[in-house]
Amino acid sequence: MARILAIDYGKVRTGIAITDEFQIIASGLTTVATPDLFKFLENYFANETVELILVGEPKQKDGSASQSEALILPFLEKLKKKFHSIPIKRVDERFTSKIAFQTMIDSGLKKKKRQNKALVDEISATLILQSYLYNK
Repeated sequence: MARILAIDYGKVRTGIAITDEFQIIASGLTTVATPDLFKFLENYFANETVELILVGEPKQKDGSASQSEALILPFLEKLKKKFHSIPIKRVDERFTSKIAFQTMIDSGLKKKKRQNKALVDEISATLILQSYLYNK
């Protein structure tokens, strides 16, 4: 089987998570500076087989699109054009940043490490991926 890759897209940084080949375990992969994202994905896809890309879909509490969706839509178009052979699905990402931060607290990370926004983005991507795997 091939892997599933999840993206928590952000204006500055983008968190990335990946499954194992059996699509059982979701693990944080890395956080990439958003301007470097396509180069990172090209390199990753050259070395790993990915059958699905998940992209977080930020929503308000009432289910309407959040303001950051305006940044994600152009990214999605470019992603579809560049990697047209890999299907893309959206996954509701409401509260993932808050849950990621709470996960950091619960795991005993010191305050200094919890301020690492790149780690929050990576954990958020992992939560997006776990949510998809749980509901698939």
